[in-house]
Amino acid sequence: MDVTLRCRAYPGEGTASEAWRHIEIHRQIRNHAIRDYYSHDYGNRPTAYDQHRKLTDWKQQWLLFSEVSAHAAQQTVSEIHKNVETQKSRRESGYKTGRLKWQGSGERRSVAYQSEGFDVNHTTGQDGYATLRLSKIGHIPIRAHRELPATENIKRVVLKKERTGDWFVYLVTERPDEELPEKPQPDTLDPTDCVGVDLGILSYIHTSDDTAVDMLDLSDEYDCYGREQRKLDRKEHGSNNWEKQRQNVARAKRQIKRKVLDYQHKLTTWLVREYDLVAVEDLDVKPMLETSQNAKNKQDAAWSRFLDLLEYKADLHGTHVVRVEPAGTTKECSECGVETSKPLWIREHSCPACGHTEDRDLNAAKNILSRGRKQIGAGRSESTPVQTALPTFTPLRVDAKRVVEAGSPEA
Repeated sequence: MDVTLRCRAYPGEGTASEAWRHIEIHRQIRNHAIRDYYSHDYGNRPTAYDQHRKLTDWKQQWLLFSEVSAHAAQQTVSEIHKNVETQKSRRESGYKTGRLKWQGSGERRSVAYQSEGFDVNHTTGQDGYATLRLSKIGHIPIRAHRELPATENIKRVVLKKERTGDWFVYLVTERPDEELPEKPQPDTLDPTDCVGVDLGILSYIHTSDDTAVDMLDLSDEYDCYGREQRKLDRKEHGSNNWEKQRQNVARAKRQIKRKVLDYQHKLTTWLVREYDLVAVEDLDVKPMLETSQNAKNKQDAAWSRFLDLLEYKADLHGTHVVRVEPAGTTKECSECGVETSKPLWIREHSCPACGHTEDRDLNAAKNILSRGRKQIGAGRSESTPVQTALPTFTPLRVDAKRVVEAGSPEA
């Protein structure tokens, strides 16, 4: 299992200028490799290995290409073929894909090294910092906010300049499967250690334990982002003031992304630590964003990334995560299974067959849990309703601000 560490980098002015120059050269190598790839007939296009061999000739023809690391240049070429494979898999899934596009000046913002061409020095004499050496770029101080792996344990290094002007380093390491905690057998799962998660509308998530976590309030952040964007519109495009203001806009937008990501990290960590089985609905978010008039809020929720983080952390903590089919989870009664259609504005589930009544999202979360247990082979959920002193239809609500500040809904 690959684990990625993201560290802040502090290159000197000269090193940063050289790194950006290398990134621009890699952009040209990528564009040239794309042109060479599509210049061949469909059934006779070169492989990544073929284009790696061509790099020597390209360096003799364009001397600029020889100024960057050969290892990094090979990774730039390999990136194209990975993108082609991704397009192929998407076409097989029914999506329409075109050709790979060229990158314009400034569009490429990173350079990658695979297995060679880098070295991490942990003995810098300054606590909390290490030094990363990249071939033909130089030495870059990085912030070691956690213990960094030794050079021989690092598979891949990526140096990236964000649109805010800040530099970051990504260290990709491999964690052996034998070091990962073993997941419990499905037939040994305790029903009280299993939970169903409904991705809600009024709340971010609603669990089968009747815990609801509120949506993040990003109104202040969006107001700040709007102000900075309006200031940018009044600047002359391409001027120094315009570039400074563009970075301010990027920082305001980054604040929104970081707040949502921090929120998701804390929620997913709490779920995988608290439960042995987490069943969640497998939403197809793309059509929801295309058709819904509430698409902006759903995009802020970033449910696709939430599900990916949940699965990623489940492997690290030995938790089962099961994606279930979401169709019918709201209509179906969690007690008798009879389906009852209800419009979105009705927030209570009332079954005409058995008379069972409870919160709409709680009913859906229980159905998700039952489907998840059945899908993994643990049987139908037998958990009893949570005893609470709250009135009927009033779940335990957790303010999103508490999640961000304290780290988990239970804090």
